[in-house]
Amino acid sequence: MKNSIKLLAASALLIASTASFADGRALYKTACFACHDVGVAGAPKFADKKLWAPRIATGIDAMVKTVIIGKGAMPPNGGTQLTEAQIREVVVYMADSAK
Repeated sequence: MKNSIKLLAASALLIASTASFADGRALYKTACFACHDVGVAGAPKFADKKLWAPRIATGIDAMVKTVIIGKGAMPPNGGTQLTEAQIREVVVYMADSAK
């Protein structure tokens, strides 16, 4: 019984993380790719480990805050109407892609 509960819990976590990854990817493709795919105006290029490393080192919370307040050519909220939770999903997706 204990093993069944552990397996069920692990499965739920895997499903949740997979859904979050898919959500982050979908949000990236609709909100962030225009600048981050090619590195427009100093935006760190998607999956570029060297450019993302110092940002990742600050932590996800700091990266989310940066998106919310804006930085350089990126307007607050990345110029979108995303919620903080959605911003977090896309930030995690982008950071994970650069690891």
